[in-house]
Amino acid sequence: MKGFAPPPRFGGAQIPQAPLPITRTITVTEGISVKDLAEKLDIRGKDLIATLLMRGVFVTVNQTLDSELVKDVSRQFGAEAKVISVEEQLENEAIEGFLEDTTGMTEVVRSPVVTVMGHVDHGKTSLLDAIRLTDVAAGEAGGITQHIGAYKVHVAKPDSPAFGREIVFLDTPGHEAFTRMRARGAKVTDIVVIVVAADDGVMPQTLEAIDHAKAANVPIIVAINKIDKPEANPDRIKQQLGERGLQLQGWGGDVEYVEVSAKKRINLDKLEEMICLVADVNEQKSQPDRPAVGTVIEAKLDRGRGAVASILVQNGTLRTGDSYIVGNTFGKVRAMFDDRGRAIAEAGPSTPVEILGLEAIPDAGDTFLVMADRDRAKEIARYRSMKEREAQLAKSSRVSLEGLAEQIKQAGMKDLNLILKGDVQGSVEVLADSLEKMSTEKVRVRVLRAGVGAITESDVLLASASNAVIIGFNVRPDRKAAEIAERENVEIRIHSIIYELQDEITKAMYGLLEPVFKENYLGRAEVLNVFKITKVGQIAGCIVRDGLIRRDAQVRVTRNGDELWKGKISSLKRFKDDVPEVRQGVECGIDLGNFKDIQVGDFIEAFTTERLAAELGQTAAERKAATTESVNA
Repeated sequence: MKGFAPPPRFGGAQIPQAPLPITRTITVTEGISVKDLAEKLDIRGKDLIATLLMRGVFVTVNQTLDSELVKDVSRQFGAEAKVISVEEQLENEAIEGFLEDTTGMTEVVRSPVVTVMGHVDHGKTSLLDAIRLTDVAAGEAGGITQHIGAYKVHVAKPDSPAFGREIVFLDTPGHEAFTRMRARGAKVTDIVVIVVAADDGVMPQTLEAIDHAKAANVPIIVAINKIDKPEANPDRIKQQLGERGLQLQGWGGDVEYVEVSAKKRINLDKLEEMICLVADVNEQKSQPDRPAVGTVIEAKLDRGRGAVASILVQNGTLRTGDSYIVGNTFGKVRAMFDDRGRAIAEAGPSTPVEILGLEAIPDAGDTFLVMADRDRAKEIARYRSMKEREAQLAKSSRVSLEGLAEQIKQAGMKDLNLILKGDVQGSVEVLADSLEKMSTEKVRVRVLRAGVGAITESDVLLASASNAVIIGFNVRPDRKAAEIAERENVEIRIHSIIYELQDEITKAMYGLLEPVFKENYLGRAEVLNVFKITKVGQIAGCIVRDGLIRRDAQVRVTRNGDELWKGKISSLKRFKDDVPEVRQGVECGIDLGNFKDIQVGDFIEAFTTERLAAELGQTAAERKAATTESVNA
């Protein structure tokens, strides 16, 4: 028939107009090209392009495809596609190679990687320095010439059972950095050493460090430091840790501990032995013969050297000249330096190195992976950059109390992770216990951290990494924590009455949450002077430190972080004139009406409230019936 074109064909047959029955499974890597997918499906490239064209997708043979599109078009040709990352692909290839040729790829025990954390001034830095100096004194050439975020130490004492072994210490800023890396999926640390001062006791940051280590499911060793001081009381530390849920060896638990003195260098060798012992129990192994895999510890832009990254090689061997992909960028190792600044040609497992030759700056926690095909590395990096831009445009799906009911419907059993902060220890303990007892067969309430004091940056970072909701009982977030919570989409709920908090959690669990009010921060002013004016009363002479103060906004007065009063501004003046608002850096006079306890040094924080409606799928009657049934049960 004139003008008739036969349908396209593939593999000697017509391109299916309807999906074929699934008869096989194929495994493809992220960002696969049209050409490679056609090979996997055993069809011609032009037939695949024609199929995509019929779907309204215009591509070339070398263009990369989105994962969902790959799965969809594979089903059209009777194949179920499993899309894996390039890291998973190379890991599988390494395992298969090891199984096929056991003589070509040996498996060896690698050095343990240790992160040291603890409360400020408890001796964390002193302990790290003492261990490092011991290593240098044992005969290591040169000194510590640069900081690359990690360093390797040799066990120096000849009569030590661990003599000659190596330990890698991560020198990170603290548990905030540790959690940021964990939030990105990085599994770098094998062991966490918690430093506690014997003369001070268990402090808030000590508990935070323990929470972070437990959340990462990493073995813990406690180093009780400063035992040389006269007021040192190690037994008190052990008892305090036990009361906070960390049971030490010999005190009803199995967590190892070592009593040390960084200043006097007492028992440092025992700490190293304990690290090696715990590492042996967990059997950290690696394959030096495979292509290198590692994690970015730090990255920066150096004026003379360009993009520079500190890498911890975790498996395989990295060599100068290797091409690699790291996160959303790629490159080739132009030069490599060890933790003492010496140029090296190769680095085996558990070796920290600084590398040059990056196309862009990666993020801490990104996976570093050697790839033989530089063009393929470049292709994957571009694909990931594109997907990251798409993800940034998409709305975050962090857990919220309003959305919990819908998630339960979709996923069945659901964990509601909470971080609880309160003003006094007694209230916190009661709340934590009562909230966890509210768990049901559908919702398990887990209190990841319960502590005293204001909501801090560390709390928000832990909530971000663990997808948790923060509950503040008579405490508020500090300014930095509030900013990070807004950026990371972490939900913070503030309460002052226990039964109201319990009621809100119950309503969230059963999808009965009522509309709530969200606070939007505007700005804050510091009180510089207080004036008493006849027939007017007290006027606070202020300067706006950040944001703006609006005449129609709500305000709260805080002193040393505690809220004293909340209400409305009676008048806002600039000199003698009434003004609608005053911005950052400008002085003003504020009349708070009935509140007369204003003092120099107080802060006046302005905010607005926004009414948010919960999105609920059930009617009020259905929700009430569901609640009644659960209560009766």
